[in-house]
Amino acid sequence: MAPKTLIFFALFSLLAIVALADTESTESDSGLMLNFYKDTCPQAEDIIREQVGLLYKRHKNTAFSWLRNIFHDCAVESCDASLLLDSTRRSLSEKETDRSFGLRNFRYLETIKEALERECPGVVSCADILVLSGRDGIVALGGPYIPLKTGRRDGRKSRAEILEQYLPDHNESMSVVLERFKNMGIDTPGVVALLGSHSVGRTHCVKLVHRLYPAVDPVLDPGHVEHMLHKCPDAIPDPKAVQYVRNDRGTPMKLDNNYYRNILDNKGLLIVDHQLANDKRTKPFVKKMAKSQDYFFKHFGRAITILTENNPLTGTQGEIRKQCNVANKHH
Repeated sequence: MAPKTLIFFALFSLLAIVALADTESTESDSGLMLNFYKDTCPQAEDIIREQVGLLYKRHKNTAFSWLRNIFHDCAVESCDASLLLDSTRRSLSEKETDRSFGLRNFRYLETIKEALERECPGVVSCADILVLSGRDGIVALGGPYIPLKTGRRDGRKSRAEILEQYLPDHNESMSVVLERFKNMGIDTPGVVALLGSHSVGRTHCVKLVHRLYPAVDPVLDPGHVEHMLHKCPDAIPDPKAVQYVRNDRGTPMKLDNNYYRNILDNKGLLIVDHQLANDKRTKPFVKKMAKSQDYFFKHFGRAITILTENNPLTGTQGEIRKQCNVANKHH
């Protein structure tokens, strides 16, 4: 073989090795990959999808919960299912903090976990169940299918004490909201798209009465105020009472861009909704998403992907919990 030919094959082989290394490093940047369970539990994602479908048929509100879980877990330092841990004598559960008010239906994640344990004991993490149930819940609500990587492992501790450093409240300034998400790598259109989650579900009167009592917030649409007052007749509502307003009266069970039209018409329930539609940094994207659902879904899918890949535990970090609400016991 001629020297030039040998040199060519040597260079080609070297480039192939470098390309392979690049591919592997891309997969392992976060330690996550698509179809992580293809060898250890090939049916995992099908089982989760099937369980989500069955549970959604019986309890429609579960889909809102699964979507909220992604935000409340993954935005707080790591996407590791710390949200699901119960309180212990030493630590408060994230579920019991003020920021988590209204979160519910955690027991259904345990139902999914039990189905997976029957098929593949000790293989699929609660963190991946949380993320994939959220993904499939989005589809059930009419949203886009988002290909999400798996391979997360479960944390062993609650982050209740630092939760407020990461989760913006509904009354925060838009600057704070944008900054919190920017720290996770989510840009302004991504933030606008994520808040489009407010197109589904409901808001408890506790979270919005300050816009009604003692005086009505003058920026609210008068027609919408009448509906809000009907649903929230008490200035100091009982947090345990079933008193709430649907986030979107038009399509309350559908994840769509109607939310953006509502907030441009001053029908947003929360302060953050009003700010989103009026802040000069976010209003242009609100207008674009109000006009185009495809544009909304594109940025929503991108933001959900970034959020679910936020600092996961992988490899030998963390553990695979046997039950999602308690860390494994180590003797």
